[in-house]
Amino acid sequence: MLRQTRGDVQSPRIVDFETAILNPSADFGGLFAPERLPVLNTIEMRKLQKLSYIDFTKEIFTFLGINLDSAVLDSALSTYRRFDNPNEPVALRKVNDSLYIQELFHGPTRAFKDMALQPFGAILCALAQKRKERYLILVATSGDTGPATLQAFQNDANVFVVCLYPKNGTSDVQRRQMTTVNAPNVRVLGIDGNFDDAQSALKRLLADDGFKQALEARRFRLSAANSVNFGRIIFQIVYHAYTSLGFPERGVDIIVPSGNFGNALGAFYAKLIGFDIGKVVIASNANNVLTDWITRGVYDIKERALKQTQSPAMDILKSSNVERILYMLFGASRTRELLESLDSKKIYALSAKEYMEIQNYFDATFCTDEECRLLIARYAKLGHLVDPHTATALKAYEQFNNISTRAKIVVSTAEWTKFAPTVAQALGKGKLGDKDALAFVAKTLNAPIAPSIESLFDKEEIHNKTLAPSQISGDILDWITTL
Repeated sequence: MLRQTRGDVQSPRIVDFETAILNPSADFGGLFAPERLPVLNTIEMRKLQKLSYIDFTKEIFTFLGINLDSAVLDSALSTYRRFDNPNEPVALRKVNDSLYIQELFHGPTRAFKDMALQPFGAILCALAQKRKERYLILVATSGDTGPATLQAFQNDANVFVVCLYPKNGTSDVQRRQMTTVNAPNVRVLGIDGNFDDAQSALKRLLADDGFKQALEARRFRLSAANSVNFGRIIFQIVYHAYTSLGFPERGVDIIVPSGNFGNALGAFYAKLIGFDIGKVVIASNANNVLTDWITRGVYDIKERALKQTQSPAMDILKSSNVERILYMLFGASRTRELLESLDSKKIYALSAKEYMEIQNYFDATFCTDEECRLLIARYAKLGHLVDPHTATALKAYEQFNNISTRAKIVVSTAEWTKFAPTVAQALGKGKLGDKDALAFVAKTLNAPIAPSIESLFDKEEIHNKTLAPSQISGDILDWITTL
């Protein structure tokens, strides 16, 4: 069961997994999260070590008390057939005795969001069909969530998707992955603003009773595909837990390039469940608010302007899933107090005791664009081609390699093809457009390009509308009236 992160402590709202998927917004502007997690014993852990990825996922669902219909879960997990290796959707590459790169980008849109959104999408579609209801799914993206959501839901009869993205805040490949989707149940809108503006607009709509009533009048229910939806998080727990089992004698520290903190949250939950995970190391770019939060105990955005970087999926100042960390460690009342301070004053400070508790679980650092390019070039010479987000995690690996003897798992969140101009620049070519950069890197390093990426440049960009955040609700209501 899940509880609301800012809820009434005396009579907290409690929902099951299915309800949280379909209705992800909790009271007081909060989220749904587990209040506590069960802990695996030694016998249970040994059993898990023998399982395939698919069977492992099923066992985690059972262990966490998530009682989905078995046919629905089987159907959801069958979406991994769309990955490069359906039996092992996560690839783990050894760099040296201490460093391993966990490649999560072998799905249809070449980013880690496929790991959760492919099965999550199948579950939500099945639940909508079972209830004979139509759902409007909102998603705000900094570049990877949008394409993965559209791929998961396109052409479904019961689920309709509106995707919001910052007009000038994604790579060309990411934008084309959204704007070229030709399906009657999707709408893609560029937003005048940054990702925080898009995410804030999404949260306002999810909490807007008038908007929800207008949808209901048109026979639609409202949900979301961002990691505000706990249905996404459960699958992110799985891959961190599964990878950690490969190091039974050493354990692992997990290094995550982090924007909205959902990926890191999955590792945090996996640690609490009992998997042998030491620290979760957060790698940021120049928008290093998370570094300050973890190293100083202060979440401060009052004097901070969002910077556009070469790792745009991490260009975020208000990381939604930090809220679930606060709730798990400090409870609903304190979480509400801290987050209301962030909303009103743009800052909150942890107490000394709370700060030490955060330090028990997390370390953090950040990486500049220049450092990213140098790291991309250096690791390319070693035979490891990485994107700029993964490069931030490699910076963190080099900084924190000596904190323990555990294996260091660098989480690679996107394939290089989604950020080819930055990779080409790192290799000394200068500024190129995406198509030319893809060709240059592929030729220089004999690197394959996925057909789904190469074909983007032959497709028409059919979604070309840009709106101010204040115009979004009206546009959505006009659109669904035609459906």
